[in-house]
Amino acid sequence: MQFDRLKRREFISLLGGAAAVAWPRTARAQQAMPVIGYFSNRSPDAEAYLLQSFRKGLQETGYVIDQNAAIELRFSEGREDLLPRLAADLVRRHVSVLVANDPASALAAKGATSNIPIVFASGRDPVEIGLVASLNRPGGNATGVYGFITELGPKRLHLLREFVPNAKLIAFIVNPSSLNAQEMLAAAQAIGQNIVILNAANEGEIDVAFATVIERKAGAIIYAANTWFQVISERLVALAARHAIPAMYEWREFVTAGGLISYNTSGGGHSGCLRPRRVGRLCGDPDRGRFLQYRIDSRRRARCRRD
Repeated sequence: MQFDRLKRREFISLLGGAAAVAWPRTARAQQAMPVIGYFSNRSPDAEAYLLQSFRKGLQETGYVIDQNAAIELRFSEGREDLLPRLAADLVRRHVSVLVANDPASALAAKGATSNIPIVFASGRDPVEIGLVASLNRPGGNATGVYGFITELGPKRLHLLREFVPNAKLIAFIVNPSSLNAQEMLAAAQAIGQNIVILNAANEGEIDVAFATVIERKAGAIIYAANTWFQVISERLVALAARHAIPAMYEWREFVTAGGLISYNTSGGGHSGCLRPRRVGRLCGDPDRGRFLQYRIDSRRRARCRRD
């Protein structure tokens, strides 16, 4: 999943345009080095490849961290309850722009400020979760991309059935704080696949979920898209391997850690997918102060990875 250079450049251009709205030309003259507040619900390790791509894209637009731009990094390690505190801390530091790389972080950023521009990436519908008013006219101070990440669940189910066609029961493990499992349940019913929904929002519930998988003799597992699952990816892969249960994951990092197969967007994630014409319009008119929202259908960019 190599990060597409053109798409990454467009995302960083949007970031630059957002910073321009927050800091008019006279203010930027006084603030020689813009400060980017970057925070995520992942851990530093889980965020590393995204942050690396972000830094590289920033350089392509002329901004080099610690030379002509600064960055403040915050990670909640999968603890969503910490995100409001992290967002508030970045706001107190008067950052030029907030970069929120997941829905929970974006919501925390929105709750912390109505003035500082927010550039977000979300795999969940930003209207549905209350991040923006609408896709066409989002309003407020947030802009970003919607990658349909969570909507790839049914496709993961179809792919896993091809790998494990004799699985009479498939377990769908989900963090209930970030995803409604009804879509997956409906997809399973439509193809006649028995499925059990197992909630896991902490380490103890992961153990309980796996005990249920073994007890009910599930033939395979699908993990829902969730940042906390990325934080504990190595543990999830190890549990599946220990019990010899085929499992489908969200990101390629699970496969790198030894998992069987993953299915998600190609490129460096949905944060790189922006329409260049509208991004250019936003960057070229920094005093307008009006943000645009782009809806990107990531299913057209989906890619399968397996060992």
